[in-house]
Amino acid sequence: MFHGGRAELKLTDPEDMLGTGVDIIAQPPGKKLGNIELMSGGEKALTATSLIFSIFQFKPAPFCVLDEVDAPLDEANVARYNEAIRSMTDRSQFILITHIRKTMQSVDVLYGVTMGEPGVSRVVSVKVNEQAVARSEARAPNSLQDSAMPAADVATAESEVAVA
Repeated sequence: MFHGGRAELKLTDPEDMLGTGVDIIAQPPGKKLGNIELMSGGEKALTATSLIFSIFQFKPAPFCVLDEVDAPLDEANVARYNEAIRSMTDRSQFILITHIRKTMQSVDVLYGVTMGEPGVSRVVSVKVNEQAVARSEARAPNSLQDSAMPAADVATAESEVAVA
């Protein structure tokens, strides 16, 4: 995700495998290794996302919900984030909650939750990518295609409410 740098996971107590914790050590390119508080919001988000995506590459789950993970990212990193998600949609379904236009443009199906009058929410959906149906039909039988959730990627717009 960073196009360089280094990262590792270290057990806090390798002698006690049941009680050990895990230290996440990440050094983005061009930065000195230091406290996580010295990282920008985008660097923190990319570090956490990199860990989640590496787990997904090893053991994919049927779906993943990401709530405004792209909010602290700059435009270049939003593009990398979107590409990483797109590269895993053949194995997992991603439900993205976002307000970032570029992320909304990269999904297959877009859901918006609007409140026309106080207390009354309305769900609006738009198929952004014509490949969405083909991609969902090509999924394995164990996928979510039989559930109420639509194809590959979903993003919510205008609200922070996810549609399940």
